[in-house]
Amino acid sequence: PGSTVLADETAMAAMLAAVPEPRLGLALNAAHVLHDGAQPARLRGLPGERIHHVQLVDAAGDSTQRPADLLPGQGDLNLAALVRLLARSGYSGPWCLTRNTGPDAVPSASTSRPQPQSAARDGYRALVALLDDVARTAPDFARPQPMLPDRVYPKGLEFIEFATDEAGREPLVQQLEALCFRLERRHVSKAVELWRQGGVNIVVNTEPAQRTPSDAHKSHPRVSEIGLRVSDSRQTVKRAAMLGAPVHESIVAEGELELPAVKGVGGSIVHFIDEQSDLHRVWDIEFNPVTKTRATQPCGLRRIDHVSQTMPLDEMQSWLTYYTSTFEMEKTALTGVADPSGPILSQALSSPAGEVRLNLNGAAAQRTFADSFLEQGMTAGVQHIAFATDDIFETAERLQQTGLERLRIDGGYYTALQQHFGLDSAALARLQHHSILYDRHGEGEYFQLYCRPIFNGFFFEIVERRGGYPGYGARNASVRLAAQVEQQSHTTGQRGQATP
Repeated sequence: PGSTVLADETAMAAMLAAVPEPRLGLALNAAHVLHDGAQPARLRGLPGERIHHVQLVDAAGDSTQRPADLLPGQGDLNLAALVRLLARSGYSGPWCLTRNTGPDAVPSASTSRPQPQSAARDGYRALVALLDDVARTAPDFARPQPMLPDRVYPKGLEFIEFATDEAGREPLVQQLEALCFRLERRHVSKAVELWRQGGVNIVVNTEPAQRTPSDAHKSHPRVSEIGLRVSDSRQTVKRAAMLGAPVHESIVAEGELELPAVKGVGGSIVHFIDEQSDLHRVWDIEFNPVTKTRATQPCGLRRIDHVSQTMPLDEMQSWLTYYTSTFEMEKTALTGVADPSGPILSQALSSPAGEVRLNLNGAAAQRTFADSFLEQGMTAGVQHIAFATDDIFETAERLQQTGLERLRIDGGYYTALQQHFGLDSAALARLQHHSILYDRHGEGEYFQLYCRPIFNGFFFEIVERRGGYPGYGARNASVRLAAQVEQQSHTTGQRGQATP
């Protein structure tokens, strides 16, 4: 009687050789085997027939901030290489996942227990996507879903649509006008407007049918639909649906196009637009031009740089799996943002060349700025849209003329900025004059200008990237949040004084 700890794969192989009993085998957990940064090749000497069970548990370098049982794709382990190696070695057993959803699952400080139905859907999506990736590079490996289309390369954001009533439309349109957007088209039969600047299309929908019964008493706008440019819209929907995404079926009126779509974060709809049909001509087919009464000078907004979606923290990993399994998107390390009322976790995703960038923000602590957005009847959704400009100072000068209300930054930030980066006084004064935030990474520079938040914490941002800056100004997030919380408290206090 006794026990022996098997320290590594050499000890495992020695034990199997010493006990030639086929009923004695190994149960491998990928996170345990590869946790120290080792490559799967270290297991090449293990006989596949003596491996009885494999758990494809992922792990990340920031695992202290994440649950211990990550699904494939949620961490950083090379699970595809591990599956290929074990399959070549002769392993023919099950590929398993670990997800604790029972009453004994104790949530960590950064996550809550997943619901069984959600955990099953996410696990299926992650496992099928992983095994399909392996099969595409290993001809002898059976595909889990033979008809599953390739991952989709997102080419850009075609439009962002807001649903609101007339009362909620007013503050939204006021800020769009201050940002130099122009009303360019109206729908041929519905109360839907297209506002445009550069390559940015903002749709404002005040159709009563667009709002659900639960939204009927709310006047604040919400992002209800997003249009994503892809190569093949039908194949995109097919892959998403085969991986468990609900397909959105809409009633198409005469003269309208049927835009293939699935349901996205917070009940929003994600449409897919390609050039293989008339989908890319939706603005010409469904909308009429608006007669211009005056010219609107643009402020230099070129395209949508990124979109931030805020959600309860326990949903963040689920949406990460949705995006990375459906689209060709790369994730960065999970980062923590210091909100004055508690931490917020942020996960950035982007297409390989940066055509589409997303930030997933998980709110856990009560009364954070992100949590206050969720409290306004939003289960999850887009809280922040960033526009890209080629010259943020030229843009800022133009917006000063339009009277855009921007987020004011405390002067202490600029003192610290000068000390950290050694900026000259003229550059610093220019940044402070326009309330522009600044960051630098290597040769890259990043400039950020925030608009005043509107309707319950939603806000627009303007950014300029120089020298291939890859991030989102994470070092400035706590400063921005503190300013937003202060402004929100000030606004709430003023409203309270004005209320009888």
